[in-house]
Amino acid sequence: MKGRTIVLDHIQGREAAALMVDGQLDDFLIAGDAPPPGTIYRARADRPVKGQGGMFLTTPDGPAFLRQVSGLAQGARLLVQVTGYAEPGKAIPVTSKLLFKSRYAIVTPDAPGLNLSRNIRDEAERDRLLEIAHEAMEGCAFGLILRSSCAGTEADEIAEDIVAIVDQARQVLDDTGQEAETLTEGDGPHVLAWRDWTDPAEVVTEPGGFAEHGVLDALDRARGIAEPLPGGGHLYIQPTRALVAVDVNTGADTSLAAGQKANFACAKLLARALRVRGLGGQITLDLAPMAKKDRRGFESALRAGFRGDSEETTLAGWTPLGHFELQRKRGRVPLAEVLK
Repeated sequence: MKGRTIVLDHIQGREAAALMVDGQLDDFLIAGDAPPPGTIYRARADRPVKGQGGMFLTTPDGPAFLRQVSGLAQGARLLVQVTGYAEPGKAIPVTSKLLFKSRYAIVTPDAPGLNLSRNIRDEAERDRLLEIAHEAMEGCAFGLILRSSCAGTEADEIAEDIVAIVDQARQVLDDTGQEAETLTEGDGPHVLAWRDWTDPAEVVTEPGGFAEHGVLDALDRARGIAEPLPGGGHLYIQPTRALVAVDVNTGADTSLAAGQKANFACAKLLARALRVRGLGGQITLDLAPMAKKDRRGFESALRAGFRGDSEETTLAGWTPLGHFELQRKRGRVPLAEVLK
């Protein structure tokens, strides 16, 4: 099936959203048990961590950890926002730099100024969008970033979105309470799909959409460790407590270029495979044998594969044993943790 389809449904009692591209599962969001990224707390400073420059905080959902703090006294109240999912047994990762995201705009209270996505390159369109932003933000001291989804969108629709997200930011920042409290919940899968999957697509909301559009079959494959590669090879993706191990296997191909072909196929498909499985943290690639002269080309292909990915990923580089390492933000619920 050609084209893009967004399917909003539930699975095992959890809200979920799937993005199918040309009949293949390209992205998947599912509600977990932990507070989702974007959740904002009024928290209490609890205990500093000497040597790490961090502070443990008390929140309604348990302990949180704030990095790189200075001048924060124990017992102080502050607003923090969840940035990702914690590893089992660890504190919720949070930041004190709040962001309020919507489909067309991001409000940045701590960073004044009006900015546009770099993906919007047409000068006439940039001028049009800046004019809309100036009018909508008149008298407001917050910063604003207009997202790439604004390109070609009607002015009234963008302005309404800006006003709504600014009002939400004001409501949170004007709160005067003192006790630890959840001020706003992070977006669930259906809202995230509306917010972030902005390219034209058919949207399916009827119950049973996952079964009808092949999402359930794709999830069955994603819950396994094998991800097929073109040419008969496979990726074997196995999360451990310490890291995510990815083994590249050439399969039945015994040609001299088999390793190179499998590794470059891995570079192209790895972002989707990790995204669908909800995997992050430290990732180690055990690549198929290939000449060292091909490493630079592999790195370029890998960088291109992650360029449009939704989660921040750092390409750390090669190890002495010839493995390649990445560090990926834990911004998703691991699929294996929520679907049994």
